[in-house]
Amino acid sequence: MLRLIATSLCLRCQHVPVLPSNLRACSTLSSVENQQTVEALYELSVDIQKVRKLKGWVLHQNPTYTKEVAGLLRNMGASGPIIAHILAVHPEAVLCNPDQLQTQQELWMSVCPNHRELIGVIEKFPASFFTASSHHENQRKNIAYFQSLNLNKRIITKLMASAPQSFGRPVEQNQLMICTLQQAYKELGGDEANMKIWLQKLMSQNPFVLLKPPEMLRQNLVFLKNRGFTTLELFRLLSKLRGFVTELNPDSMCQTLAFSQEAIGCSDAELREIILNCPALLYYPESTLTERFEGLFSAGISMSQIIQTPTVLELTTQIVNYRINRLKARGYDISAGSLDIINGTKKDFEMSFGKLQLRRERPLFNPVAPLKADD
Repeated sequence: MLRLIATSLCLRCQHVPVLPSNLRACSTLSSVENQQTVEALYELSVDIQKVRKLKGWVLHQNPTYTKEVAGLLRNMGASGPIIAHILAVHPEAVLCNPDQLQTQQELWMSVCPNHRELIGVIEKFPASFFTASSHHENQRKNIAYFQSLNLNKRIITKLMASAPQSFGRPVEQNQLMICTLQQAYKELGGDEANMKIWLQKLMSQNPFVLLKPPEMLRQNLVFLKNRGFTTLELFRLLSKLRGFVTELNPDSMCQTLAFSQEAIGCSDAELREIILNCPALLYYPESTLTERFEGLFSAGISMSQIIQTPTVLELTTQIVNYRINRLKARGYDISAGSLDIINGTKKDFEMSFGKLQLRRERPLFNPVAPLKADD
Protein backbone atom coordinates (compact mmCIF):
# COMPACT_ATOMS: atom_id res chain seq x y z
CA MET A 1 0.00 0.00 0.00
CA LEU A 2 2.78 2.44 0.94
CA ARG A 3 4.62 1.57 -2.26
CA LEU A 4 1.48 2.31 -4.29
CA ILE A 5 1.04 5.70 -2.59
CA ALA A 6 4.70 6.57 -3.17
CA THR A 7 4.43 5.65 -6.84
CA SER A 8 1.30 7.76 -7.22
CA LEU A 9 3.00 10.77 -5.62
CA CYS A 10 6.03 10.42 -7.88
CA LEU A 11 3.85 10.34 -10.99
CA ARG A 12 1.95 13.41 -9.83
CA CYS A 13 5.18 15.30 -9.15
CA GLN A 14 6.33 14.63 -12.70
CA HIS A 15 3.36 16.63 -14.01
CA VAL A 16 3.81 19.63 -11.72
CA PRO A 17 5.59 22.42 -13.63
CA VAL A 18 8.82 23.77 -12.17
CA LEU A 19 8.79 27.40 -11.10
CA PRO A 20 11.83 29.44 -12.21
CA SER A 21 14.26 29.96 -9.34
CA ASN A 22 14.09 33.76 -9.52
CA LEU A 23 10.35 33.70 -8.80
CA ARG A 24 10.08 30.92 -6.21
CA ALA A 25 10.66 33.19 -3.25
CA CYS A 26 7.65 35.42 -3.95
CA SER A 27 5.10 32.98 -5.45
CA THR A 28 3.51 29.70 -4.45
CA LEU A 29 2.31 26.93 -6.76
CA SER A 30 -1.26 25.66 -6.56
CA SER A 31 -2.75 22.53 -8.10
CA VAL A 32 -5.59 24.61 -9.60
CA GLU A 33 -5.53 27.72 -11.72
CA ASN A 34 -5.72 31.11 -10.04
CA GLN A 35 -9.13 32.27 -11.27
CA GLN A 36 -8.38 35.92 -10.50
CA THR A 37 -5.38 35.75 -12.81
CA VAL A 38 -7.35 33.98 -15.54
CA GLU A 39 -10.23 36.47 -15.36
CA ALA A 40 -7.86 39.46 -15.36
CA LEU A 41 -6.08 38.13 -18.45
CA TYR A 42 -9.42 37.50 -20.17
CA GLU A 43 -10.43 41.11 -19.50
CA LEU A 44 -7.19 42.22 -21.18
CA SER A 45 -7.97 40.02 -24.23
CA VAL A 46 -4.88 37.87 -23.61
CA ASP A 47 -4.79 34.55 -25.49
CA ILE A 48 -5.33 32.25 -22.49
CA GLN A 49 -5.03 29.09 -24.56
CA LYS A 50 -1.58 30.17 -25.73
CA VAL A 51 -0.56 30.86 -22.13
CA ARG A 52 -1.86 27.44 -21.00
CA LYS A 53 -0.01 25.70 -23.81
CA LEU A 54 3.35 27.40 -23.46
CA LYS A 55 3.56 28.56 -19.83
CA GLY A 56 0.55 27.17 -18.03
CA TRP A 57 2.40 27.06 -14.71
CA VAL A 58 2.01 30.86 -14.44
CA LEU A 59 -1.77 30.45 -14.07
CA HIS A 60 -1.18 28.34 -10.95
CA GLN A 61 0.79 31.05 -9.11
CA ASN A 62 -0.29 33.15 -6.18
CA PRO A 63 -0.04 36.08 -5.71
CA THR A 64 -0.11 37.70 -9.13
CA TYR A 65 -0.23 41.36 -10.20
CA THR A 66 -1.94 41.24 -13.57
CA LYS A 67 -3.88 44.51 -13.24
CA GLU A 68 -0.86 46.33 -11.80
CA VAL A 69 1.40 45.20 -14.64
CA ALA A 70 -1.20 46.17 -17.24
CA GLY A 71 -1.61 49.54 -15.51
CA LEU A 72 2.11 50.27 -15.61
CA LEU A 73 2.31 49.41 -19.31
CA ARG A 74 -0.79 51.49 -20.03
CA ASN A 75 0.63 54.49 -18.18
CA MET A 76 3.71 54.28 -20.40
CA GLY A 77 1.52 54.50 -23.48
CA ALA A 78 0.99 50.85 -24.41
CA SER A 79 -2.25 50.11 -26.23
CA GLY A 80 -4.60 47.27 -25.33
CA PRO A 81 -3.39 44.94 -28.12
CA ILE A 82 0.25 45.55 -27.20
CA ILE A 83 -0.44 44.76 -23.53
CA ALA A 84 -2.28 41.59 -24.54
CA HIS A 85 0.61 40.55 -26.77
CA ILE A 86 3.24 41.14 -24.07
CA LEU A 87 1.33 39.13 -21.46
CA ALA A 88 0.63 36.32 -23.93
CA VAL A 89 4.27 35.80 -24.91
CA HIS A 90 5.66 36.52 -21.43
CA PRO A 91 2.95 35.82 -18.82
CA GLU A 92 5.62 35.64 -16.09
CA ALA A 93 5.31 39.42 -16.03
CA VAL A 94 2.25 39.11 -13.80
CA LEU A 95 4.45 37.63 -11.05
CA CYS A 96 6.49 40.84 -10.70
CA ASN A 97 5.33 43.00 -7.82
CA PRO A 98 4.63 46.72 -8.44
CA ASP A 99 7.61 47.97 -6.44
CA GLN A 100 9.94 45.79 -8.49
CA LEU A 101 8.42 47.08 -11.73
CA GLN A 102 8.73 50.67 -10.61
CA THR A 103 12.45 50.16 -9.99
CA GLN A 104 12.83 48.51 -13.40
CA GLN A 105 11.07 51.38 -15.10
CA GLU A 106 13.39 53.90 -13.45
CA LEU A 107 16.49 51.92 -14.44
CA TRP A 108 15.41 51.60 -18.06
CA MET A 109 14.35 55.24 -18.33
CA SER A 110 17.90 56.23 -17.40
CA VAL A 111 18.95 55.01 -20.87
CA CYS A 112 15.70 55.14 -22.88
CA PRO A 113 14.82 58.59 -24.26
CA ASN A 114 11.07 58.19 -23.70
CA HIS A 115 8.29 55.80 -22.67
CA ARG A 116 7.36 55.07 -26.28
CA GLU A 117 10.76 53.58 -27.04
CA LEU A 118 10.73 51.63 -23.77
CA ILE A 119 7.38 50.07 -24.68
CA GLY A 120 8.88 49.09 -28.03
CA VAL A 121 11.74 47.37 -26.21
CA ILE A 122 9.38 45.57 -23.81
CA GLU A 123 7.23 44.40 -26.71
CA LYS A 124 10.24 42.80 -28.42
CA PHE A 125 12.20 41.71 -25.33
CA PRO A 126 9.73 41.31 -22.42
CA ALA A 127 11.99 38.91 -20.53
CA SER A 128 14.70 41.57 -20.40
CA PHE A 129 12.41 44.03 -18.63
CA PHE A 130 10.56 41.67 -16.29
CA THR A 131 13.62 40.35 -14.46
CA ALA A 132 14.26 39.35 -10.86
CA SER A 133 14.67 42.13 -8.30
CA SER A 134 17.95 40.54 -7.18
CA HIS A 135 19.54 41.91 -10.39
CA HIS A 136 18.64 45.55 -9.80
CA GLU A 137 21.86 46.52 -8.02
CA ASN A 138 24.03 44.91 -10.71
CA GLN A 139 21.91 46.55 -13.40
CA ARG A 140 22.36 49.95 -11.79
CA LYS A 141 26.14 49.59 -11.53
CA ASN A 142 26.50 48.28 -15.08
CA ILE A 143 24.39 51.11 -16.51
CA ALA A 144 26.56 53.63 -14.66
CA TYR A 145 29.72 51.95 -15.98
CA PHE A 146 28.61 51.99 -19.62
CA GLN A 147 27.49 55.59 -19.27
CA SER A 148 30.95 56.44 -17.92
CA LEU A 149 32.36 55.16 -21.24
CA ASN A 150 30.23 57.80 -22.99
CA LEU A 151 28.50 55.13 -25.05
CA ASN A 152 25.39 56.08 -26.97
CA LYS A 153 22.24 55.50 -24.88
CA ARG A 154 20.67 53.53 -27.72
CA ILE A 155 23.63 51.14 -27.66
CA ILE A 156 23.23 50.63 -23.90
CA THR A 157 19.50 50.04 -24.38
CA LYS A 158 20.20 47.48 -27.10
CA LEU A 159 22.67 45.69 -24.83
CA MET A 160 20.18 45.58 -21.96
CA ALA A 161 17.44 44.27 -24.27
CA SER A 162 19.43 41.72 -26.29
CA ALA A 163 21.84 40.47 -23.63
CA PRO A 164 20.29 41.16 -20.20
CA GLN A 165 22.69 38.64 -18.65
CA SER A 166 25.46 41.20 -19.12
CA PHE A 167 23.65 43.59 -16.78
CA GLY A 168 22.56 41.00 -14.24
CA ARG A 169 26.13 40.00 -13.37
CA PRO A 170 28.81 41.91 -11.38
CA VAL A 171 30.09 45.02 -13.16
CA GLU A 172 33.70 43.85 -12.72
CA GLN A 173 33.19 41.11 -15.32
CA ASN A 174 32.09 43.61 -17.95
CA GLN A 175 34.92 45.95 -17.03
CA LEU A 176 37.44 43.15 -17.62
CA MET A 177 36.07 42.33 -21.09
CA ILE A 178 35.85 45.99 -22.13
CA CYS A 179 39.45 46.58 -20.99
CA THR A 180 40.58 43.52 -22.96
CA LEU A 181 38.88 44.80 -26.11
CA GLN A 182 40.33 48.28 -25.66
CA GLN A 183 43.80 46.89 -25.08
CA ALA A 184 43.60 44.73 -28.22
CA TYR A 185 42.40 47.73 -30.21
CA LYS A 186 45.35 49.86 -29.08
CA GLU A 187 47.98 47.10 -29.50
CA LEU A 188 46.87 46.53 -33.09
CA GLY A 189 47.31 50.20 -33.93
CA GLY A 190 43.77 51.52 -33.56
CA ASP A 191 43.30 55.27 -33.28
CA GLU A 192 42.29 56.08 -29.72
CA ALA A 193 40.10 58.93 -30.96
CA ASN A 194 37.92 56.39 -32.81
CA MET A 195 37.93 53.71 -30.11
CA LYS A 196 34.51 54.60 -28.71
CA ILE A 197 32.89 54.37 -32.16
CA TRP A 198 34.65 51.06 -32.83
CA LEU A 199 33.52 49.68 -29.46
CA GLN A 200 29.91 50.74 -30.07
CA LYS A 201 29.85 49.05 -33.49
CA LEU A 202 31.34 45.89 -32.01
CA MET A 203 28.76 45.61 -29.23
CA SER A 204 25.91 46.67 -31.51
CA GLN A 205 26.73 43.87 -33.97
CA ASN A 206 27.04 41.22 -31.28
CA PRO A 207 25.62 42.20 -27.85
CA PHE A 208 26.73 38.84 -26.44
CA VAL A 209 30.41 39.71 -26.88
CA LEU A 210 30.60 40.78 -23.23
CA LEU A 211 29.55 37.31 -22.05
CA LYS A 212 32.57 35.64 -23.63
CA PRO A 213 35.75 35.02 -21.62
CA PRO A 214 38.48 37.62 -22.34
CA GLU A 215 41.01 34.79 -22.73
CA MET A 216 39.19 33.64 -25.87
CA LEU A 217 39.84 36.96 -27.58
CA ARG A 218 43.55 36.81 -26.74
CA GLN A 219 43.85 33.19 -27.91
CA ASN A 220 42.17 33.99 -31.24
CA LEU A 221 44.47 36.93 -31.93
CA VAL A 222 47.58 34.90 -31.05
CA PHE A 223 46.43 32.07 -33.34
CA LEU A 224 45.87 34.42 -36.29
CA LYS A 225 49.21 36.13 -35.69
CA ASN A 226 50.94 32.74 -35.79
CA ARG A 227 49.22 32.07 -39.13
CA GLY A 228 51.13 35.01 -40.62
CA PHE A 229 48.68 37.90 -40.30
CA THR A 230 50.47 41.19 -39.68
CA THR A 231 49.45 43.65 -36.97
CA LEU A 232 47.72 45.83 -39.57
CA GLU A 233 45.91 42.82 -41.06
CA LEU A 234 44.82 41.68 -37.58
CA PHE A 235 43.35 45.11 -36.97
CA ARG A 236 41.44 44.90 -40.26
CA LEU A 237 40.15 41.48 -39.26
CA LEU A 238 39.17 42.62 -35.79
CA SER A 239 37.30 45.59 -37.24
CA LYS A 240 35.48 43.47 -39.83
CA LEU A 241 34.64 40.61 -37.46
CA ARG A 242 33.75 43.01 -34.65
CA GLY A 243 31.71 41.13 -32.06
CA PHE A 244 32.07 37.78 -33.79
CA VAL A 245 35.78 37.62 -33.01
CA THR A 246 34.87 36.14 -29.61
CA GLU A 247 32.68 33.46 -31.21
CA LEU A 248 35.77 31.87 -32.76
CA ASN A 249 38.26 29.47 -31.25
CA PRO A 250 41.69 28.27 -32.50
CA ASP A 251 40.62 24.65 -33.09
CA SER A 252 37.65 25.47 -35.31
CA MET A 253 39.61 28.13 -37.22
CA CYS A 254 42.44 25.67 -37.83
CA GLN A 255 40.02 23.13 -39.36
CA THR A 256 38.22 25.74 -41.45
CA LEU A 257 41.43 27.25 -42.80
CA ALA A 258 42.83 23.84 -43.70
CA PHE A 259 39.65 22.91 -45.55
CA SER A 260 39.44 26.26 -47.37
CA GLN A 261 43.06 26.11 -48.48
CA GLU A 262 42.67 22.59 -49.83
CA ALA A 263 39.38 23.39 -51.59
CA ILE A 264 40.71 26.59 -53.19
CA GLY A 265 44.21 25.28 -53.83
CA CYS A 266 46.02 28.43 -52.81
CA SER A 267 49.15 29.39 -50.89
CA ASP A 268 49.21 30.63 -47.30
CA ALA A 269 49.61 34.23 -48.48
CA GLU A 270 46.73 33.90 -50.95
CA LEU A 271 44.54 32.37 -48.25
CA ARG A 272 45.26 35.28 -45.90
CA GLU A 273 44.22 37.74 -48.61
CA ILE A 274 40.99 35.82 -49.17
CA ILE A 275 40.29 35.80 -45.43
CA LEU A 276 40.87 39.55 -45.23
CA ASN A 277 38.26 40.04 -47.97
CA CYS A 278 35.88 37.49 -46.49
CA PRO A 279 36.46 37.03 -42.72
CA ALA A 280 33.32 34.88 -42.53
CA LEU A 281 35.44 31.99 -43.79
CA LEU A 282 36.96 31.84 -40.32
CA TYR A 283 33.75 30.78 -38.59
CA TYR A 284 31.82 28.80 -41.20
CA PRO A 285 31.99 25.05 -40.47
CA GLU A 286 33.32 22.66 -43.10
CA SER A 287 29.82 21.32 -43.86
CA THR A 288 28.52 24.82 -44.68
CA LEU A 289 31.48 25.65 -46.91
CA THR A 290 31.18 22.30 -48.72
CA GLU A 291 27.53 22.97 -49.51
CA ARG A 292 28.23 26.49 -50.74
CA PHE A 293 31.19 25.53 -52.92
CA GLU A 294 29.16 22.72 -54.51
CA GLY A 295 26.19 25.05 -55.04
CA LEU A 296 28.36 27.62 -56.81
CA PHE A 297 30.06 25.00 -58.98
CA SER A 298 26.71 23.47 -60.00
CA ALA A 299 25.56 26.94 -61.08
CA GLY A 300 28.49 27.15 -63.49
CA ILE A 301 30.69 29.39 -61.38
CA SER A 302 34.44 28.75 -61.46
CA MET A 303 36.92 28.74 -58.59
CA SER A 304 38.73 31.73 -60.10
CA GLN A 305 35.50 33.72 -59.91
CA ILE A 306 35.06 32.74 -56.25
CA ILE A 307 38.63 33.80 -55.45
CA GLN A 308 37.99 37.21 -57.04
CA THR A 309 34.76 37.65 -55.05
CA PRO A 310 35.05 35.39 -51.97
CA THR A 311 32.25 37.18 -50.12
CA VAL A 312 29.83 35.25 -52.36
CA LEU A 313 30.44 32.38 -49.91
CA GLU A 314 28.50 34.37 -47.30
CA LEU A 315 25.33 33.75 -49.31
CA THR A 316 23.29 30.58 -48.89
CA THR A 317 22.91 28.26 -51.88
CA GLN A 318 19.20 29.11 -52.08
CA ILE A 319 19.92 32.84 -52.35
CA VAL A 320 22.63 32.28 -54.99
CA ASN A 321 20.35 30.10 -57.13
CA TYR A 322 17.47 32.56 -56.85
CA ARG A 323 19.62 35.48 -57.99
CA ILE A 324 21.27 33.52 -60.81
CA ASN A 325 17.87 32.38 -62.12
CA ARG A 326 16.62 35.97 -62.18
CA LEU A 327 19.73 37.00 -64.12
CA LYS A 328 19.34 34.10 -66.58
CA ALA A 329 15.79 35.23 -67.28
CA ARG A 330 17.29 38.53 -68.44
CA GLY A 331 19.88 36.79 -70.61
CA TYR A 332 22.83 37.38 -68.28
CA ASP A 333 25.46 34.59 -68.19
CA ILE A 334 26.92 34.57 -64.68
CA SER A 335 29.69 32.14 -65.66
CA ALA A 336 31.16 34.68 -68.06
CA GLY A 337 31.03 37.75 -65.85
CA SER A 338 31.78 39.07 -62.39
CA LEU A 339 30.10 37.71 -59.30
CA ASP A 340 29.72 41.24 -57.92
CA ILE A 341 26.27 41.39 -59.44
CA ILE A 342 24.93 38.59 -57.21
CA ASN A 343 26.98 39.60 -54.19
CA GLY A 344 25.88 41.60 -51.16
CA THR A 345 22.59 42.14 -49.41
CA LYS A 346 19.14 41.87 -50.95
CA LYS A 347 19.11 45.63 -51.43
CA ASP A 348 22.52 45.52 -53.13
CA PHE A 349 21.36 42.82 -55.54
CA GLU A 350 18.11 44.60 -56.41
CA MET A 351 20.06 47.76 -57.23
CA SER A 352 22.53 45.84 -59.43
CA PHE A 353 19.71 43.93 -61.11
CA GLY A 354 17.80 47.16 -61.74
CA LYS A 355 20.82 48.78 -63.39
CA LEU A 356 21.36 45.70 -65.57
CA GLN A 357 17.72 45.70 -66.65
CA LEU A 358 17.86 49.43 -67.40
CA ARG A 359 20.95 49.03 -69.59
CA ARG A 360 19.31 46.24 -71.59
CA GLU A 361 16.05 48.13 -72.11
CA ARG A 362 17.59 51.50 -73.00
CA PRO A 363 17.99 51.85 -76.82
CA LEU A 364 21.41 52.82 -78.12
CA PHE A 365 21.55 56.18 -79.89
CA ASN A 366 23.76 56.38 -82.95
CA PRO A 367 24.45 60.06 -83.80
CA VAL A 368 25.55 59.28 -87.38
CA ALA A 369 22.64 57.04 -88.31
CA PRO A 370 20.14 58.59 -90.77
CA LEU A 371 16.83 59.66 -89.27
CA LYS A 372 13.71 58.01 -90.61
CA ALA A 373 11.41 60.51 -92.27
CA ASP A 374 7.71 60.03 -92.76
CA ASP A 375 6.73 59.28 -96.33
